[in-house]
Amino acid sequence: MPFFHRVISFVLTFVLMFALWIVLSGIFEPLILGLGLVSCFIVALMSHSLIFPYPKWAYILYVIRFPVYMPWLLMKVLQANIHLLRIIFHPRMMDLIDPHIITFRTDLREDLSITAMANSITLTPGTITISADKEGTFKVHAIDKMSAEELPGKMGQKLKRVFEE
Repeated sequence: MPFFHRVISFVLTFVLMFALWIVLSGIFEPLILGLGLVSCFIVALMSHSLIFPYPKWAYILYVIRFPVYMPWLLMKVLQANIHLLRIIFHPRMMDLIDPHIITFRTDLREDLSITAMANSITLTPGTITISADKEGTFKVHAIDKMSAEELPGKMGQKLKRVFEE
């Protein structure tokens, strides 16, 4: 990998990790921020080629557009949590649980967008991605029929916009 690409890959990885560090820690004391900077620097130095193996200019746009997708995903996670709470606390819980394994195809073709969709599905309570391939074929386990019917839904369309596919 050319030097310039390694630098871009490192910088993008470092910025992404440090932003995540700040969001998850929520502590803004100088010592904690300094430790976060050092640890993110070390991890980014060791793993940048794993996260961004072939740097493209589009990665910068992905990093900018992905936070727009996050509120929608968080809302879906919240809705799925409420749905699961209803199932769990329902007197006929065992009647409502109806596991499904569904297979569907998406228009997504890039490894990064397929991985983002697989992870988004798994993050949503009640669904787990069993497999996803390069052709955009997904196999997903859903806890009930309602969770299965929502797939792939708008998630694929939103990720298509984020990754410009």
